[in-house]
Amino acid sequence: MNIKILTPEFVVFDGEVSSVLLPGKNGDFHIKKDHAAIVASLVNGKIKVYTDRIDEKFAGKFTKENERESVYSFRVKSGVVEFSNNKGIILAE
Repeated sequence: MNIKILTPEFVVFDGEVSSVLLPGKNGDFHIKKDHAAIVASLVNGKIKVYTDRIDEKFAGKFTKENERESVYSFRVKSGVVEFSNNKGIILAE
């Protein structure tokens, strides 16, 4: 599935992932391939991207998590996610 993470200043990430964990108003939620369409607001926390690799142009914006799988995190203050047909856009601050 394809995920794009955008801020007003720059593109944080654009690429293929196996899943993404997001900080929602009612707690963290995980979006995986073939997830139902969703629009949700995000709160202060970490977006965790589960992917085999992150392109070099995006790598500097992420922190590698200490987990077995390839997990990278990006801290946000707030935002919104829209996901449909295995494509997601995250607008974050």
